[in-house]
Amino acid sequence: MRAQQQPAGQPPKSTIPPAHPTPPTQPTAAAQPTAAPATATTTKPATTAKLPSDATAKPPPGTTGKPANGATTPTTPTTTAAPTTSTTGDAAPPLIRRWESGALAHAVSDPFGQGPLPWLRGSEHYFDDTGQVVPWYVDHAPAPGARRVPAPRPSGPRMADDVHRQIKGFTATGAVAPGEAIDFHITVDPPQQFSVDIYRIGHYQGDGAAHITTSPRLSGIKQQPPLTADRSVSCHHWWLSWRLQVPSYWNVGAYVAVLTTVDGFRSHVPFTVRDERRADLLLLLPDVTWQAYNLFPEDGRTGASLYHAWDEQGRLLGEREAATTVSFDRPYAGAGLPLHVGHAYDFIRWAERYGYDLAYADTRDLHAGRVDPTRYRGLVFPGHDEYWSVPMRRTTERAREHGTSLVFLSANSMYWQVELGPSPSGVPDRLMRCRKRRGPGRPALWREIDRPEQELMGIQYAGRVPEPSPLVVRNADHWLWEATGAHEGEGIEGLVAGEADRYFPRTPLPEHEGRVLLAHSPYEDAEGARRHQETSLYRAPSGALVFASGTFAWSPALDRPGHVDPRVQRATANLLDRICKHD
Repeated sequence: MRAQQQPAGQPPKSTIPPAHPTPPTQPTAAAQPTAAPATATTTKPATTAKLPSDATAKPPPGTTGKPANGATTPTTPTTTAAPTTSTTGDAAPPLIRRWESGALAHAVSDPFGQGPLPWLRGSEHYFDDTGQVVPWYVDHAPAPGARRVPAPRPSGPRMADDVHRQIKGFTATGAVAPGEAIDFHITVDPPQQFSVDIYRIGHYQGDGAAHITTSPRLSGIKQQPPLTADRSVSCHHWWLSWRLQVPSYWNVGAYVAVLTTVDGFRSHVPFTVRDERRADLLLLLPDVTWQAYNLFPEDGRTGASLYHAWDEQGRLLGEREAATTVSFDRPYAGAGLPLHVGHAYDFIRWAERYGYDLAYADTRDLHAGRVDPTRYRGLVFPGHDEYWSVPMRRTTERAREHGTSLVFLSANSMYWQVELGPSPSGVPDRLMRCRKRRGPGRPALWREIDRPEQELMGIQYAGRVPEPSPLVVRNADHWLWEATGAHEGEGIEGLVAGEADRYFPRTPLPEHEGRVLLAHSPYEDAEGARRHQETSLYRAPSGALVFASGTFAWSPALDRPGHVDPRVQRATANLLDRICKHD
């Protein structure tokens, strides 16, 4: 059976109940212009808003704002209670923690993890059995016969989880420009004060991020459970917790809000600050794909992504029974950072270190028409970017036709076609729908509707790579490999990992004025069959260069500790320098 899709450009219909009515807006704390201790300032508790006599619509005591997206009252709201452990009769199924949930199953794993998080540095360390200092958040499996790594010191911050939701949050907007406001919707259980530290991702002399500001001490509330409908999960009914007015002098870039309760639990909320200035390169953060993988709440009962869901017994279900619609109005699972987010951060740290002129946007900006490709010499897709809408692809093709180069630094890009639609209250692009192969109708794979990825990228997805393999250099005399020291047939260890692309001879190629394959790398798939990966570069008739690395491991090789390869750094610099060359 092939998956059914709505006509191009028609947004998905929401089946999630709308949120509660909007109470009178309460004043919210503004960001401090400079970093300050979380305890430096405090705010008075907000007054309770007067609401209609509807018990399910009352805001929790101490709320400071309105529900996300200002939605209207549901006729019969559907809520899912927070998981509890049964103490009578039939025992409830055991709660399944993140590392047991299947989010680390091969189908949705990231072999590189999220990478270094500078805000986790500090005194929260302990010594392992070898005498080495280990951060508190590392939980290595013990070697055979060895004692288990000791537990973290209880005095250090602890990561919030989706079972207890000690502190979890999301933003009700996409990327924002300097001078605009970003709304945070946060739940705290048990209710208590918390603070928000804002960090910007970048090189920063090797630190990887810079602390920008700290919120005043805020009053946290326990929000209502997520709303659910047809395996879709949304928190658009959560009340506003904090409004950050982004100062006009802030740099554009990738930011992370670190939420910390007074009793030491921590979570994260990523967001992007963008502008429309001209720049050499526009970096597009793949928030559409990030949401496809989001299993929040990863509690063994409620959460769902486009890959997984749970049954009544707390068992993890596969893709055939996963959600077909997911909401941006919810936190990310686990620590609050998206799966694969580290790939984008790796590129950002490296590119800012070497002074590339970068602008920033999300892929939802690409979808919504907020990206004018004529302002940039190149568009860079730094991470796993699997889910694309029709407008996203149309704008990217227009960029190439205009002469704007395209750089794809991962694999399995532009694989599934999706539709973005409004939230129950009508806020655009807050729901994403992808039926995949469920139900009758048109398939959701681009290649199955006669628009294969290869027609744009020059190669396309081939399969998973169960064990890292060398990337074997081809056409070593090409300018991309210049000054890298790489030789014909040389293998760059571990550079083919996660997933791989290759050239498909029976699939149409893009129109070009020169095309070259820069790697041809054999590997074995999970069944032991011999496969190969390829890296592609071609020049479009417009003069645009289109590069596709064909592997997950390219961005981590730029700046990920333990994965850096100078040959990949030099090759990437050769590519970007040529794209950014000013006449």
